[in-house]
Amino acid sequence: MTEEASTKDRLVQAATRLFRQRGYDGTGLSEILAEAGVPKGSLYHHFPEGKADLACAAADWTAGEIVRVIDDSFHAAPDWRHGVTTFCYKMAKLFDILNSADACPIFGLMFDGPDQARFRIHAEAAFTRIIAGASHYAQTLGMPPDTAHDMAETFIIGFQGGWTLARVRRNSDVLRSLPTRLYGPASA
Repeated sequence: MTEEASTKDRLVQAATRLFRQRGYDGTGLSEILAEAGVPKGSLYHHFPEGKADLACAAADWTAGEIVRVIDDSFHAAPDWRHGVTTFCYKMAKLFDILNSADACPIFGLMFDGPDQARFRIHAEAAFTRIIAGASHYAQTLGMPPDTAHDMAETFIIGFQGGWTLARVRRNSDVLRSLPTRLYGPASA
């Protein structure tokens, strides 16, 4: 059982890296299998619809990782602004580790692949999960549910745009400056 989970995880993580770097259409199954170090039969055992299933799993894995960063950023934050700032700095560090060239595999799903409607719906669910994670902390910090959702959604919209602009400029400072751009200068 552990071996199967390990093989599945390797496939998802390899696909995530490659989709991020090359996009869905630019990534072949043979490249994913080679990167993961697994035989072709393992792919179809875990992902019966092949590359399309794997792309959805990559989006789910990425959403889970982003929610984990949200959790790490907000769990001890005294207010929304501090949580957002911590998140942006953590993601800027990730951006630097990834050498700024990588795209978001969730975003890529909306436009790439053979079944755009399926991918768009799956990508929307992934973003909904991320927004819900941020909204949870906004509510924990005292915001009413509707306000919390709006704040979280606005933040994630801003972050997604910030990530794109940082990629274009190849400069993670775009992400570090996002809290000021969204909420004005921090109060002393």
